[in-house]
Amino acid sequence: MKPFTKQNLKTLGITIFILVVLNVLGTLFFHRFDLTKDKRYTLSPTSLGIVKQVKNPLSIKIYMAGDLPADFRRLQQETKQLLEEFQAYNSNIVFEFVDPLENEDESEELTKSLFQKGLTPVNITVDDKGKQSQAMVFPWAVAVYNNKEVNIPLLKNIMGSSTTQKVIGSIQHLEYSIADAINKVTKNKQKKVAIIKGNGELNEIHVAKMLMQIRESYFIGPFTLDSVAKDPNGTLNALKKYDLAIISKPTEKFSDEEKEVLDQFIMNGGKTLWLIDQVAADMDSLYNDMGATLAYPRDLNLNDMFFKYGFRINPDLIKDEQGTPIKLATGEQGSATQYQDFIWKFAPQVYPTSTHPIVKNLGGIKFDFANPIDTLKNGIKKTVLLQSSQYSKTIGSPVEVNLNMVTEKTTPQDYLNKGNKPLAVLLEGSFHSAFENRVLPFKDNSFTVQGKPNKMIVVADGDIARNQLDKNMMPVELGYDQRTGQLYDNKDFIMNSINYLLDDTGLINIRSKDVELPLLDKEKVYESYTFTQFITIGVPILILLVFGLVFTFVRKRKYSK
Repeated sequence: MKPFTKQNLKTLGITIFILVVLNVLGTLFFHRFDLTKDKRYTLSPTSLGIVKQVKNPLSIKIYMAGDLPADFRRLQQETKQLLEEFQAYNSNIVFEFVDPLENEDESEELTKSLFQKGLTPVNITVDDKGKQSQAMVFPWAVAVYNNKEVNIPLLKNIMGSSTTQKVIGSIQHLEYSIADAINKVTKNKQKKVAIIKGNGELNEIHVAKMLMQIRESYFIGPFTLDSVAKDPNGTLNALKKYDLAIISKPTEKFSDEEKEVLDQFIMNGGKTLWLIDQVAADMDSLYNDMGATLAYPRDLNLNDMFFKYGFRINPDLIKDEQGTPIKLATGEQGSATQYQDFIWKFAPQVYPTSTHPIVKNLGGIKFDFANPIDTLKNGIKKTVLLQSSQYSKTIGSPVEVNLNMVTEKTTPQDYLNKGNKPLAVLLEGSFHSAFENRVLPFKDNSFTVQGKPNKMIVVADGDIARNQLDKNMMPVELGYDQRTGQLYDNKDFIMNSINYLLDDTGLINIRSKDVELPLLDKEKVYESYTFTQFITIGVPILILLVFGLVFTFVRKRKYSK
């Protein structure tokens, strides 16, 4: 046998041996390589833990297939690649892409069923080299596990953003959206949330969307403090069975007995989400013949508790140049009423500046008649989650508020060194009882002076969790403003706050993951469309052609000798 042939056989044998070894090692050790700079396809430890919960087949149906606009094709591809990562770690996870508009005979019935499930489509304008057309896309998926179903939103609505920007924001939240849905559909509920009643809090229909969202992950129930008057110890023991208490916009005074119940709930490790208005004012009271209302301080008898815990909500109103839009009638043209857009400065539109996981990557959050929060030194860690813009200031109460204020002229000097007022604060530490060294309103043999390490969040606006009602008196999405058609991130902020308080911090950390997505400059592409096509399509083909010719030439020359 010639030496040349022996060398080839030896090389072939070594290659086969290496391939066999690699295959054997591949069956023994599992690892996936993510070569992206931002590691966008590397699942977080939280996601991997959630994947392990899937013991039975879990089906995910994604309603993004067919002839999609370019931006949504990218969202589709990113969704597919991420789902492949989930599937690689657990073969029980299966998924398929469905085009709800593919079959004309069935599309109407299918789209109707999707509407009923709350999977609303988006109508977008597709701009292709200056030619515009309309397209309807369902950016949703549905996960089904053990006959339990949950919707997965794939497109994040970012106010004032283009479709491209929305898709980029959505890709950043993809892992969170999928992991959160799998967690909801597979995990048994454990934590319990109490919605405090009895002091004029918001009606259930006005917090219906918040309650529905909470119910997907936690047990939830109304908890009235009316029984405190007859059996305070029994009420306290019942409240201690809950993990979190939400106090949403109370309008009536708390008695000292009720305060002791809440205080001891906190001392025993109970988490609290305070949504408090210290000034009585709301938009509904403005829509009258005068277009005015009197905003006045509201006494809830909670100031001493708040002071002891390390904060104070001042009975002032925040007036912010970064307000939310409002439509007002300005006259009539013929028989039609004319409306004009104004900025309502008493409804701040807050964009988070903090990098805390609760608010990181959130969009605008709408407040209504918010109050400033002061933090006090008492050894408790305070983190300002949300604050007004630098062009804001406080207005003392009582004060008349009227709709004509939208026409007021202001200058930056009016807000010099007056802005950036805290509106939402996270407090963490071991709180001291508000009844320390005081006579107790009722005898409690288990009274605790200093509590366990705990957390609470205070938001100086009760309306942040309030959903509007449509013309049929049905609740609309939390954060959706019917008057302007804008959707704010109130729901995400509330749910992030609840998840953080209940120690479900892993999912929040996924939400704050940063993904870098390079984009093409569309204007430059349009200017040199033919050249761009040649670079992206023609050049690779040309390279292959040249390589083939050179390879053929070298091969002929070598073996023709």
